[in-house]
Amino acid sequence: MTERSIIALSGSDTHKFLQGLITNDIGGLERGAVYAAILTPQGKFMVDFFLVREADTVLLDVATPDADALLKRLTMYKLRSDVTLALTERTVSRGLGAVPDGAVADPRHSALGWRAYDGRDSEAVDWDAIRVAHCIPEAGIELTPDTYILEAGFERLHGVDFKKGCYVGQEVTARMKHKTELRKGLASVAIEGSAPVGTPILTESGKEAGVLFTQSGGRAIAYLRFDRATGPMSAEGARVTL
Repeated sequence: MTERSIIALSGSDTHKFLQGLITNDIGGLERGAVYAAILTPQGKFMVDFFLVREADTVLLDVATPDADALLKRLTMYKLRSDVTLALTERTVSRGLGAVPDGAVADPRHSALGWRAYDGRDSEAVDWDAIRVAHCIPEAGIELTPDTYILEAGFERLHGVDFKKGCYVGQEVTARMKHKTELRKGLASVAIEGSAPVGTPILTESGKEAGVLFTQSGGRAIAYLRFDRATGPMSAEGARVTL
């Protein structure tokens, strides 16, 4: 599991502040954890995270390599809002099965189990195998700065709300949802052999059809041009099939 960091947000304007920035509805905290992202004004992925309410504080669970930059961006956005931001030393624990007391279900998919923030031990789990089985992207691998979240499956992963109102990048995301048919995106593929993450996927005629990402158990996550992914493909020495 990618190392995680926890940013604590508190203050009377916290919910209003987040609602105007993130792709999901902050009201979902009433039901459990919320998965969301912050986008660029052009609608492209910047950073994803989980939000969990703890009393009057909102905990933001983000990949550690993104934590400092996200904290700086949130500080820039808050202006005169009554919001206090603090990078904490708390850790994230994860496991499978029934959600134990004090933990929350991972909102992306039931196969991803639970998350907790109270210092308990994590279970030993092959998270990459689960991600590949259910085509669940991860920041720094499948989720990169040139990603559009709908191509990455955010709607299927409960990471975007189309009724919540405005947020940074909302117009582009809404237009992709309602006015276009996705011609590119993440998909599950079968793979014989292996190749490094980021290897181009080619059609039999040599045209580029996409990019290969995480692999496990004869399957992989790939970013594909769907009009070209209609037959046998290859990634270096590996054979790829949609």
